[in-house]
Amino acid sequence: MKHVPDATAERAFTEEGLTDRESVDSLLSELDEYAVEQALRIAESGVEAEVTYLTVGPDDAKDGLRKALAMGGHSAIHVSDDGIEGSDVFATSLVLSKAIEQQGFDLVLCGMASTDGTAGVLPALLAERLGVPAVTHLDEVEVGVGSVTGRREADTDTAHIQGTLPAVVSVTDRSGEARYPSFKGIMAAKRKPLKTLDLDDLGIDPGQVGTGAARSAVDRAVKRPPRTQGEIVTDEGTGGTDLAAFLTAKKFI
Repeated sequence: MKHVPDATAERAFTEEGLTDRESVDSLLSELDEYAVEQALRIAESGVEAEVTYLTVGPDDAKDGLRKALAMGGHSAIHVSDDGIEGSDVFATSLVLSKAIEQQGFDLVLCGMASTDGTAGVLPALLAERLGVPAVTHLDEVEVGVGSVTGRREADTDTAHIQGTLPAVVSVTDRSGEARYPSFKGIMAAKRKPLKTLDLDDLGIDPGQVGTGAARSAVDRAVKRPPRTQGEIVTDEGTGGTDLAAFLTAKKFI
């Protein structure tokens, strides 16, 4: 799960071309909340399960973990290291995979994308690094003995997919509305274990992560110019013709 800048805020970039996280509030990615919900539903379905949340990010990313713990679950892991700043999705998948391998797992649940980067490829990269099946973009998830099954809706058809455990699964925003943390859950979350790890703990060379290891780089970031006042077309009996001429001149039609 990812702690991301609020999508409704006015976001910007730093001089280095990175997302400016200081100027806006951050929160748990809405799309990851669906993965939290599915993890809790699986644990409540009678399957013997322990739910552990994992995030990579700066110190305030713990807020996202605490919110998830308030929704339910047992524990959380926060990977925080200055060397990770500026990592692309490939380096992020490396860090996550090392933390997951150290923790041990049967099923990794992810949102279908983050609301800031929106790459949507992390679950597949994670599955490749872990050497397990990737069962992605599911609208329904069910865990059985040694397998996970689900339904994926496309524009023209519906696919029913099955994978063997262990596996990596990503769920869509149609998988089920995420629950709200209760007051009791919020208080209980403060007592649940939250472990912090860094690159040394995971045995990762700093040269494998960060801006220097990214496979793409931002050359420059320019702030979008402010919106200008639009042109008013006054209807004096020829409004339709004037509007059509305006749209034609702008090559909208």
